Amino acid sequence: MPSSKESSVDIEDYDLPDAPETPSNFLEVPLSKVEATSEPDIQGLHLKRDEEDDDDENSPVKLEDIFSDDEEDFLGDADDADFLISETPVKSEPESAAADTPVFKPTLRPSDPEVMIAFYQRLFPFRTLFQWLNHSPVPSNDFGHREFAFTLQNDVYLRYQAFPTADSMRKEVLRLNPSRFEIGPVYSANPRDRKVLRKSALRPLTKELVFDIDLTDYDEVRTCCDKANICIKCWQFITVAIKIVDAALRDDLGFKHIMWVYSGRRGAHAWVCDRRARALDDMKRRAVISYLEVIKGGNQAGKKVNVRRPLHPHLARSLGILRDPFKKDVLRNQDPWRETERAEHLLSLLPDKELNDALRKKWDSHDNRPSTSKWDDIDALAGAGVSSTIDPKKLRDSKQDVILEYMYPRLDVEVSKHLNHLLKSPFCVHPGTGRVCVPIDSSRPEEFNPADVPTVSQLLGEIDSWNKENPGAGAADGEKVDDCDKTSLKPYVDFFKNFVAGLLRDENRIKRERDEGAGDAMEF
Repeated sequence: MPSSKESSVDIEDYDLPDAPETPSNFLEVPLSKVEATSEPDIQGLHLKRDEEDDDDENSPVKLEDIFSDDEEDFLGDADDADFLISETPVKSEPESAAADTPVFKPTLRPSDPEVMIAFYQRLFPFRTLFQWLNHSPVPSNDFGHREFAFTLQNDVYLRYQAFPTADSMRKEVLRLNPSRFEIGPVYSANPRDRKVLRKSALRPLTKELVFDIDLTDYDEVRTCCDKANICIKCWQFITVAIKIVDAALRDDLGFKHIMWVYSGRRGAHAWVCDRRARALDDMKRRAVISYLEVIKGGNQAGKKVNVRRPLHPHLARSLGILRDPFKKDVLRNQDPWRETERAEHLLSLLPDKELNDALRKKWDSHDNRPSTSKWDDIDALAGAGVSSTIDPKKLRDSKQDVILEYMYPRLDVEVSKHLNHLLKSPFCVHPGTGRVCVPIDSSRPEEFNPADVPTVSQLLGEIDSWNKENPGAGAADGEKVDDCDKTSLKPYVDFFKNFVAGLLRDENRIKRERDEGAGDAMEF
């Protein structure tokens, strides 16, 4: 949970102007009509449900698992990827819910439409999301030309949506009630108008620099879990990844406004929101990811770390961050080399054949030897002179490479390379776990535990409990208590508000300096 320091919002609370009336032609003419009970066919793919998200293993798999779990991008052709639902029923919002009316029924699942509509109506921070993406309390093209993509309850994927204000977006979300939505770039024109524009007239201009780290990429080094399963032991890989990437982005590249967000299941996303980060083109984004990328080769066998010596300061700093967690989180908690086959991979990363033969002989004679002992054996046997050809410097470098291979961040590089990549919005609900995609305090990521993140069902239940314990609260003074303030989501929303307020202050300063500079240039 974010720190209490970040939870108290003492900054100016920006007032949003009322949403203008939505023009009659704001929504495009529907391309197709999809019955709510039909199985959609998107780009020829018959979508099936994920077994781990559905008790019926014969049910078709959900759309989210056709994409990678945490970034859920969609880069299909515009004409093929766009689906507008003209007959989606409008979800009417109650004038005011009675305090004794339950918000949540325990029999409902987190992904049920009734649960999601209650979440959007009562808890989703649309106003702050608008300020974050708009970089101003006054509506502008930074928000109005921003692409959003919705995954609807019937698994239809709806791209190229755009909204002039927070209110218009909220109304459309309540109408469509998506299971989640992704955020894309700001375009040179309204993405809804792409059908009537020349292709050259609609191009992505800016977007936050984003990063995605997923625990499935650590399956070859973690032993406690695999695939979509996680626990606090393997979550430590994400913890150190946040520390390393965040330090590089701030100390080496000079970025300031970096927000880390839990993906809802097994990973974390970083949103770098500085103005110059948003303006990076694809070539510069590739340069940034190249600077950070160390683990190469994917799931292929063999050595995955080949770095130059002397080590770059970023790598030297990273090793300093990794040494203690490597002993605790890898050697003790993961114990990756207890089995002979895995121990052979360790030997393949060491530079001396005679030393390897001696280590192999010792480990064969000590069955089930733990990884902590095997790691210590390397220096012990090397110091005992079992090899006449050993090079102490190469051995040291090889051991450093082992630490990097097992603990250095494994980034999904494709997510970061392209300006037009889509990434799941903060505060969405993961349809498989029901957990909300909440911010992570990067100044103390070791305190974040994904198991403590509230689920949407839990939050709606907390509203019901609060209403029962505080009947008539706020009625005397006429001030309604915000539903978010009744739940464990409040510290995360406050953290988000503080982050956005800091970003807006910098945006206002830059705009003021630019305006003053322009004024000075006009003086004679």
